[in-house]
This record gives sequence, C-alpha cells and structure tokens, in this order.
Amino acid sequence: MYNYVVTAHKASAVTHAAVGSFLSPNNRDLILGKCSRMEIYSLSSEGLVPVIELPIYGRISVMKLCRFPDDLQDSLFFLTEKYKFAVLRWNTQTGECDTIAGGDVHDRIGHPTSAGHIGICDPSMTCFGLHLYDGLFKVIPTDFKKEAFNIRLEELDVLDIQFLYGHSKPTIAVLYTDSEENRHLKTYTVSLKDKDFGNGPLFQGNLESGASMLIPVPTPIGGVVVLGQETVTYISGSGLRGYHSIPVSATIFRAYGRIDKDGTRYLLGDEKGILYLLVLEQSTSLSTFTETETKITGLKIQTLGETSLPSTIDYLDNGFVYIGSCHGDSQLIRLLSEPHPETGSFLEVMETYPNLSPIVDFCVMDAERQGQGQVVTCSGAAKDGSLRIIRNGIGIHEQASVEVPGVKELFSLKRSSLSSQHSLLLLSFASESRVLELVSTELMAEANFPVFEMQEPTLYCGNVVGDCIVQITPSKARLISCEDMSIVNEWHPPSGFRISVASGNSMQLIIATTGGNLIYFDIDANPKRIMEKSYKSLEYEICSLDISPLGQAGMNLASQAIPSSFVAVGMWTEVSIRFYSLPSLDLIHTEKLGLDVIARSLLFVTMDGEDYFLAALGDGRLLTYRLDKSAKDTDSEKKFLYDQRQMSIGTQPASLSIFETQNALHVFAACDRPTVIHSSSGGGKLLCSNVNLREVTRVCSFSSEAFPDCLALVTEGSLLLGTVDNIQKLHIRTIPLGEQPRRIAHLDTHHVFAVLTTKQVVTISEDGNEALSETTEEGYVRLIDDTMMEIVHSYKLEQFETPCSVITVNFGDDAAAKDNQDYFVVGTAYSYADEPEPSRGRMLVFAVREQRLTLVAERTFKGALYSMDAFNGKILASVNSMLKLVRWSETESGARTLTEECTYHGSIFILQIKCLGDFILIGDLVRSVSLLAYKPMNGTIEDVARDIDPSWITVIEMLDLDYYISAENCFNLFTLKRNSDASTEEERSRLEKVGEYHLGELVNRIRHGRLVLQIPESGISILKSLLYGTANGALGVIASIDEKTFQFLHSLQTALNEVIKGVGGIQHEDWRRFTSERRIGDSKNFLDGDLIERFLDLSRDKMELVAKKVNVPVEELAKQVEELTRIH
Repeated sequence: MYNYVVTAHKASAVTHAAVGSFLSPNNRDLILGKCSRMEIYSLSSEGLVPVIELPIYGRISVMKLCRFPDDLQDSLFFLTEKYKFAVLRWNTQTGECDTIAGGDVHDRIGHPTSAGHIGICDPSMTCFGLHLYDGLFKVIPTDFKKEAFNIRLEELDVLDIQFLYGHSKPTIAVLYTDSEENRHLKTYTVSLKDKDFGNGPLFQGNLESGASMLIPVPTPIGGVVVLGQETVTYISGSGLRGYHSIPVSATIFRAYGRIDKDGTRYLLGDEKGILYLLVLEQSTSLSTFTETETKITGLKIQTLGETSLPSTIDYLDNGFVYIGSCHGDSQLIRLLSEPHPETGSFLEVMETYPNLSPIVDFCVMDAERQGQGQVVTCSGAAKDGSLRIIRNGIGIHEQASVEVPGVKELFSLKRSSLSSQHSLLLLSFASESRVLELVSTELMAEANFPVFEMQEPTLYCGNVVGDCIVQITPSKARLISCEDMSIVNEWHPPSGFRISVASGNSMQLIIATTGGNLIYFDIDANPKRIMEKSYKSLEYEICSLDISPLGQAGMNLASQAIPSSFVAVGMWTEVSIRFYSLPSLDLIHTEKLGLDVIARSLLFVTMDGEDYFLAALGDGRLLTYRLDKSAKDTDSEKKFLYDQRQMSIGTQPASLSIFETQNALHVFAACDRPTVIHSSSGGGKLLCSNVNLREVTRVCSFSSEAFPDCLALVTEGSLLLGTVDNIQKLHIRTIPLGEQPRRIAHLDTHHVFAVLTTKQVVTISEDGNEALSETTEEGYVRLIDDTMMEIVHSYKLEQFETPCSVITVNFGDDAAAKDNQDYFVVGTAYSYADEPEPSRGRMLVFAVREQRLTLVAERTFKGALYSMDAFNGKILASVNSMLKLVRWSETESGARTLTEECTYHGSIFILQIKCLGDFILIGDLVRSVSLLAYKPMNGTIEDVARDIDPSWITVIEMLDLDYYISAENCFNLFTLKRNSDASTEEERSRLEKVGEYHLGELVNRIRHGRLVLQIPESGISILKSLLYGTANGALGVIASIDEKTFQFLHSLQTALNEVIKGVGGIQHEDWRRFTSERRIGDSKNFLDGDLIERFLDLSRDKMELVAKKVNVPVEELAKQVEELTRIH
C-alpha cells in the first residue's frame, strides 16, 4: 500500500508571532509561526500584506526576532520540536533567507520538559537560552564558533524563564514550583566563560499559587512582571526598590504584547478572550548629579474588550494589534481612545483571518451528488467554537434567474461606453437573437431594439470606441450608435459567402467567412465606421478566432481601449492554431496540436503581469501556454509559445471568457464541469478551481447598480446572474456556535446534522461575588439543517453528562420504524470530579421527525461510550476498556429497546472503532491497533491480529479488509497489513507495519472522502482517497496509489530534495523520519505531496534540472504534478 499525503488546507493555528524589521531595515514586518511554516507580512496602509511563506522542516517550538550589534535589521531564531535550530537573516540582494547559524541541540540523556520548549534571547545578544530537558539550561553563544553547553538547573518544575534587561552579565529569571506546590521567582547570572550559573540579584518566594508567566521589562525601568490568576505583580530588577501587586478578577492569562519600547504599557489576553491594558506607573528622580532613576510607583489594569482566544498578541503600529489564535479566528484589531458608542469596547475588529483549529471531528457530505465532498468540521474552542464548511472550488451565488432555453451565445452591453454599468444582455439562439434590458433595480425584460439584427444568431457583440456597439451575424457586421440607437455603418461579406466565426475588442474586429477567408477590421471613432484593413485566404476552414488584447489589467476591463497585436486562428483540417500579426495578417507561428481534436475556443489573456494563451479543445482538454510577444518562428532562441501545459477540465468543449473580480482578471471555462483558471498568488503559474454549478455553457461579465460585479451564466434551460466567491482553491464558511463542538454526524435522508456540543455555564453566587462563582459544563445534542445551517432543535443532556460520540445507524430489521429507519445514536459519559475514569454512560437513539429529535430508546452502560460504529444493522460501542455489540430488539409489549449481544475484553482504553464487513478495527490508546472479527455462529468477537508495537493512538481508519491506517500522538502516520496468507499462526496474528511517515501534525480524525471530483481522463489513478483533520487546523488528503506511480514520484521527491534546500539547513529526510518515544525509522511507502507540488513553484532552470534527474521532459513532468494538485 503506497500513499501520497498532501495538505489541502494548511495549518492555520498561530502558535508564534513576532514583529520587527526582518525583510529590510525600513520595513515593519509581522512573522507568524503556524506549526511547520512561517508567514511573513508587511505592514502597509492597506493593512497586512502577505510577502513570503517559508516552509520549515519541523514543528516550530520557539521563534524569536533578535538584532545583533551593528545590524540594521532583525535576524530570526527558531527551534523545532526535533531539536533543530537555526538563525536566519533576510538577504535583500537575493530575496532569500541566509542561514547564519544552525544545528542540533538534542541531548542523548535527559527527560524532555512536560511544558514544552522555552527559548529566549539575551537582550545584549551574547547568547540564546533554551530549556528543553528537566534540570538543564542550554546556552548557545552568539559567537557561533563556540559550542553550546548545558548548565545544571536546580529547579525541576519550571513554568517560565526570561532574560532580564539592564544587567552587565546575562541574567535569567526562573519561575518555578517547588515540591510543596509553592511558586517562586529566582534569578541567575550566566557565565559564558565558566559555563555555569552565578547568583542572581533577586529571589522572590511564595508568589501567588497561580503565577504562570513572566514579562521582562526593558530598561530604563527593568525588572519583571509576574502574571498570576488573581494578581499581577511587578518586581524590580534588583529586588530592593520595588514590589507592586494589584488584584485581578480570577482568570488565566494566555498571552501578552508590549506596546511601548520602554515597557510601560502591555496588552494582556486571558482564557476567555478578554483583552486588558496593563500600565506600569512610574516616577523619575535624580540618583546622582548626572543620572536619573526611573522606578515603578504602581500598577493599573483596564479591560479593553473581547477578542478571539489569544495565543499571541503583537502590537503593530498606530494602535493596530494582531491577535493570533489557536482556538478561533485570528484578528487584526484597532485600539480606541474612547469606548465604541455601540459596544462600549475600547477595540474594533478590522480584519478576521479564518482558523480551523482545532479540528476535533468532521464529516464529509456530497451535497451535489457528484462524488465531490464538502467537509464540515467541528472547530474552535469555548466561545470561539464553530462549524466550518470547507469545499473545493469557487461558489457562484445566484442573485437572479430566468428560464431561457436554447441560448447559444451571450454578450453583455452598456447603453453608453461612457457608463461603467451594464444594462443589456444580448442572447443568441440557433436562428435568432434577443435583447434583455434591466428595467428596474432587480428585473430584466425582453427589449425591442430595431437597430439590432434579431432574425439571425449573433456571432459577436460588444461596446466599441466612438460610443458604439458592434453586432456580427452570419450576414453582416453592424455598427450601432449608442447615442441615438441608430445604424451608422454595415459591412457585408462578398456574395456567396457567410460569416462563420468572429471575434472583437473595443477597437478591432476579426471575421472568418466560409471558404477559409480571414478579414481584419479597425473601428474608427470619428467618423464612426468599420474599416477593412487586411484580408487573407486560407487553405482550410476556420473553426475559432480570438483577438483579445494582451496587457489588460483589472479596474473596468471593458473600458480599456487597447489594440491587439495578434489574432489566433483555429483551423479545421490542419488541426492547428495559427497566429497572425496585426494589421498585416503575416503568419508568426503555427502550433500543430498533434491531435485529432480541434480547438473550439481560443483566448489571449494577461494575468498577474504574465502573458498567456489558452485553447479549449473539443474533447474537454485545455491547453495553456506562456507567450513571448517578441518571438517569431524564424527566431532560433525565442519561442512565441512555450511552457505548454495540458489538463482535462471536462468531457465537452469549453467556452473561454475573461472576467474581472477584485481588480484582477481570471478566465471562466464554461463546460460540463465549469472551471475558473487563475494565477497563483504572486503569479508564476496557472491554477484551476472548480465552480459549484453542474453545467455552464456560456459566461460573460455583467455589472450593474443592482447587480454589481456579477457574471451572467447560461445553464441548462436558464440564465442566471451571480456573484463570484474570492478566487481561491478552498472556500470556508463559518457557522458560529458560541460553544465547543465535539462530534458531528450527517443524516442524508433528512438533510440534517447532529452536533454534540458542550457549554461552560458560570453561576454567580447570590451576593454577586464573582470569586465565589461556579463554572459547570452542559452537554447538548444540536440538530442543524444542512441547507440553512441553523439549529432547528436541541436536546439537553443530564447534569454531569458529557457527549462523547455520535453515528448514524440504519436498523435493517426495524419494521416498526417503517419509512423512518435512519437514526442518530449518541454515546455519553458522566463526569464526576472524584472519579479518575467515568463509571457510567448512556447510549441514546434519536429519530428525526419534522426536524425534531425524538428519543426512542436509551441504555445505561458502566463506562464512557467513547466511540461507536454501525455494524450490520447493530451498534458496536467502546465502553472504557470493553467492546460491546448492541442490537435493536423488540420487547413483549412491542416497544423497541437496546440489548447487549456480546462483550469483548482485552483492551486497556478503546479510543476508536471502525468496521468493515465482519471485521472490527480498534484503536487502543496504549496498545495500538487490533483487528477483531465477529463470529455470527457463536455470537462472539474474537482476536484476529494486532500491532505488537505499542503506540498512543489518536485515530484509525480501514482502507479495505487488509490494509489500515493510523495516527498517533507523536505526529506520525503508519499503515498496517493483515497477513491472512501467512504460513504460521504467529505471523497471521501480527499486523505488519508496511508504511511509516512523520506528518508533523496531531491527527484527530480520518475519513473516506474526496474534496475534488476525479476526472476519469486524469493520468494519475487514485485507488482510495482519505481526508484528515488536525489539531492545528490542517485539512489534508491521503491518496492511495499504485506501485509504479509511487516509484516514479519517489524518484521525483529524491530529485527535488537535491534542488530544494530546507530553511535553516534542516534535512527533509530528518523531518519526515518516523519518530516516536520508543524508536526512530526512515519514512516508508509514503510520499510528501507538499514537497512534490513545490516543483511547480521552481524557476525554469531548476525545473529543468529536476526533470533531467528523473529523465522526463519538463513539460510532461509539470503536467503530471499539476494533475496531482487537482486531487485537492
């Protein structure tokens, strides 16, 4: 079993952030750490502008900006969870990161800290400090010629460590817990010469029991702020001149951000998403005749408002603050000097950045019944909990529609070329044309304009210079004045000929007649007329034309009067595309298609400053080329067309049209699988995104006052106006819940979801004392309509009852249910404070009747029902360490009830169950994966095989009866195989590990499904497709492929590793190496799709280097990689 793993939606949880001048001395940049990549944004008047993304071969555990003496810009220090560190400096000359230091700080002996890595920079930049193992503090001198060393740290239970400002020697402050659970602050000086600690200037014992975070205060103030759950305390750097503490409402602070360079103001964010302003009040006095002394006289804290649950807080500039979150959407907020008149808040949310983390569960629904999935995730936490609907492709949101069958062509027109609004739509049919006019703000009606030729089909129509409209039919080209809607000029083909194809722009026309005649026209504005400029007789009939000008940009595309220098001509018999210069019609280039399928639609277009030529073929294939306007066929060094790519976008010929959205140009390919072709972020390559309509035959832009920035689309039997989603590959819709979603299931027959949620409820004491308030958790089953995505009914669980699992079940023999045989089954647990493990739980069966949950049966079990699965008309449930098979039975009175059929003992903690046929796969939190089988003759569940390598399993899934996949808590994936044909019983009882891979993400759920409809003509055969969701908000695809494809892609991956070097010098092999607490092993039978697809981002020179290494032409290699990108 071979698997290709690729990320469809990258991790969106912001775990680290820093602000500084990284890209240049004059820049102010925001750098975000998101699991295994960094995103760098520049601050501009438009807000945060993405500049570059750096993939990191590791999970980022520390990320700090620092400035070396005499440097004009900041450097970046980072550390990964696999103990690889690097110091980066941005090279403004090359536009790349230079690694100025790096290495491995892993120690062979030592117990990793339970609280995670702590990494700090000495303010004087003499060293970096790391706390990675209990009892050790590692020092990395910034004189990188010197080796790093460890210093023994007496304090074992360390909560936080920070370097302090204003000391002659590097000085650290350590916040720790002693053996009696008391918390203290202690300081040490660091001697780089002696490689040891010295006594620090202060010790502060018996701090508040909830103290958890230190804030070092810069000079001239110095000292440290200690954040606790009930107090905020300032301690001066010497411990002699200042100790100030203020009470705060009971809370847990999660992040802080410094506002001023002198450290007098800080932003604090807590676990509830409340943002506070902390002010260090100070006074200045003369300490000597020449020096002043600044000391703190008190602290003041103010509540500013509510944000997402913060993981990072970074003050940007001019009152703007970035709130990074791991449990909700990240935000750009602006601080207000006065409270907002409506909310009373001192902050305003300016921008929201979607974040899916943590994805605790998801389901896949095929809303369009096309084999393409929509993923609905349970995301976020606490008040930021939500459902997220993720779909591949671009949505068209209908604004208006009318039944109009038989439309062949479609053109949008303005009543005046001076107007920026469309008001007319010309529809062409098989033997006639019609004009629809916008008669009110919302309605279109058929209009009577005698100046248009209505008795023939229209081949081309558009606004042109001179405030005119040109209409081309098989018998004529007509110029119509918009001023008085009169005919001002006509051109007719010679007797015996008819116009077969036409194309135009605001200044030019190109016409082909029967017999292979090609005629070029200019349009004069004064006098208003169509002027024939050149003529060419070709030896074959012409099937398609395009004269779209290159160089067009966004912002009112149709009003740009730019002439084209070329015309593209699709030929019938020759099966080619010819390119002629204008106005001479001299041949520049002939592109032989080498196929038996002609080009049915042609298009010149400029996207993101790059010139392209596109050709849609008659069998649904699309050819794309880059274009060099200066080249001709006679050139030996240049090519007019180059970098050809080919892709299948449908099974029928597409009609290509340019449209504009958000000041950028894109191409709509109208066909049986409508597609938008757009440029990648930053340009460089073309991407295809599906559209959420079944079939579109024609498209044009239509923007009016009532329907701004719309498209007019012809679908089967109707014409619709719709707005377009943002042009991106995945679209995310947020359904806020305001509580924590835990599990989700979809009942397709009733078009509803069951979502299990928990909500924190705070009960204030009768006297209003918040300190005596009590927080309890309530559990709910929410019924949500899958169309409107609204809660239509809720079922509240009992006190102390927590929802754990939900599935849909069809009890095949449920005669009593008649036509309502599909049920939601919910598993719960009762959580009591004095119980280490739940001793009681319930199984609840709900029928959905008139969009309400009706409890039809329940059964109590001695434990928590952590997981369930439907099993041949019955239910399998894990109850703590037991596996129970439950059937739906009938009592003597005719009532339906749940009855235990059999129980399996033999596990420690069953976290998840998956079933296929009579086989059962269980994931044990401690014992890894086991395969069981149900014996219907005996009514028992028996062992078949198990993984003998213990792992802390997080999720499992069955690929088929013989292959299984699992993820565990060390961020690895592995595949297992059942040895059913083995010769010995011992081998048959063991699951063989056939694949291993370090994903670098904690996977919470794996399910069968696809994000993209697989096109049969695609060259890459996907045997099976799985989707996975992670705690950091990543959504990915695991695609099973055959051995031949794997071997080829593995060689490509190897070649790419020789060309693409890891940031900071970290090796890709180290990153993807299977790493657990027990062992380390090379990646096996998995491919890194994220790396392979980076091939398309390489320069042409590097592409050719990789292609040479795998002995495949670069165009063919690019085509195959592009096909891989289309699986997500």
